[in-house]
Amino acid sequence: MSDDISRRGFITGAGSVLGVAALGAGATPARAAAPIADGAHVPVLVIGTGYGGSVAALRLAQAGVNVHMIEMGMAWDTPGPDGKIFCNTREPDYRSYWLRTRTKAPLNYFLGFPIDRDIPRHTGVLDAEEFGGITVYQGRGVGGGSLVNGGMAVTPKRENFGSVLPSVNADEMYNVYYPRANAGLGVATIDPAWFESTAYYQYARVGRKHAQRSGFPFVFVPDVYDWDYMKQEEAGTVTKSALAGEILYGNNHGKKTLQQTYLARAKATGRVSVSPLHKVTSVAPAGAGRYTVVIEQIDTTGNVTATKTVTADRVFFAAGSVGTSKLLVRLKATGALPNLNGEVGKGWGDNGNVMCGRANHMWDPTGASQSAIPCCGIDNWAAGGAFAEVAPLPTGIETYASFYLSITNNPHRAQFSWNAAAGKVDLNWQAAWKQPSIDMAKTIFDKINAKEGTIYRTDLFGVYKIWGDHLTYHPLGGAVLNKATDNYGRLAGYPGLYVIDGALIPGNTTVNPFVTITALAERNIEQIIATDL
Repeated sequence: MSDDISRRGFITGAGSVLGVAALGAGATPARAAAPIADGAHVPVLVIGTGYGGSVAALRLAQAGVNVHMIEMGMAWDTPGPDGKIFCNTREPDYRSYWLRTRTKAPLNYFLGFPIDRDIPRHTGVLDAEEFGGITVYQGRGVGGGSLVNGGMAVTPKRENFGSVLPSVNADEMYNVYYPRANAGLGVATIDPAWFESTAYYQYARVGRKHAQRSGFPFVFVPDVYDWDYMKQEEAGTVTKSALAGEILYGNNHGKKTLQQTYLARAKATGRVSVSPLHKVTSVAPAGAGRYTVVIEQIDTTGNVTATKTVTADRVFFAAGSVGTSKLLVRLKATGALPNLNGEVGKGWGDNGNVMCGRANHMWDPTGASQSAIPCCGIDNWAAGGAFAEVAPLPTGIETYASFYLSITNNPHRAQFSWNAAAGKVDLNWQAAWKQPSIDMAKTIFDKINAKEGTIYRTDLFGVYKIWGDHLTYHPLGGAVLNKATDNYGRLAGYPGLYVIDGALIPGNTTVNPFVTITALAERNIEQIIATDL
């Protein structure tokens, strides 16, 4: 595949990777077995196949427990007409978005031109879920968010951990569970010598130069990409993946998603099965300590093709921060789980996400060929409340632009609530709540612009709009640990019901969140297996 793309072709045809430092995917896993049957009884049902659910499934299976996982998205194990499982970021097709008829790229303008395009409605890999004040990007498919993130596997600084999970023992996390999570995820850091030499990270080296000239700490960030594979991509000995711009709608080769790590190991036990294109709509007590779970099977256009009722001894909610929170809020409000406490739905945050671009001088080209996998960041958390990924802008042309996804110490927290009249769950996030994130990001980029004599790009999020303040890649909270649950994720009032995903984390992790979600799940499931099973 050519690394080049004409400016005209990009503007008219791209769904844009643009700056998706938070988003990638995986190669071919084992095919799913037969889906769950109506009337089945399972010892453990896990709702969702993302980080928390995958950890729970693996550890339960290793403890001798049979597990069935329910996944709303597709299996992503079958190539499309082009021979690839996932479509390229520059050419989004039916595989790109979850049940939309038009793309909704996080960076949806280029040179002032809108770049979204019409697509067939399909159960694609990326969901752009719209609430009143924010669009939340989420992975859809077996592997959850690991399919569509940039793979930046960051452990928070120890001194910041108390603000992330105040009820959790930091010594245990840093001595046991963070190392376990990093090992399980296959985390590694780019070879610094290769970083210095490859044309594909020229954009990151420019970002480093500007950061350091303004006095900001610049750090390499671990990732779950196979760095040896990426070197081979550059050498031309394997099919290009990250170096062909694959990130936003999945990565076909080098990325170690959950399909290649936790889920592969879970399936290898012979005790874990997965039902893709299934959506849980109800969980309610069934007597004798069990739960009745109602599940809708859907087709690839989103139509319900069957409704199944199964019984589970234990249920783990792992549908992601938004999915778990919405389901629990609805079940409490509609009477299926009325004894859930008043903390359910509260404490939701966006991890302080905000995006921006800078227009560099002509003598600071960032490179026409860019790796889609970010590997470094600017750390101004202590002084300014912001950590900024130096993100790719893999358009295939020289843009002279530096692009960033910032994680900030935004204090605002939103709440999910049941809207009975509309029959849906609302989120009360306010668009104006992004202003603290902008102000914190400006502590980095105003200074860099002043030092370099540069300006912000205004053409990436609208006709004239500097900040990408309308979205998050990192939804967190809604069923907060030690509030909606006990200190290990057990849901108050319902023995045998657990939350084990990002809904447990109250709104911010100070860095990319999936390593913390994984480590917390490792901690919680170890305790649950030891005491509850």
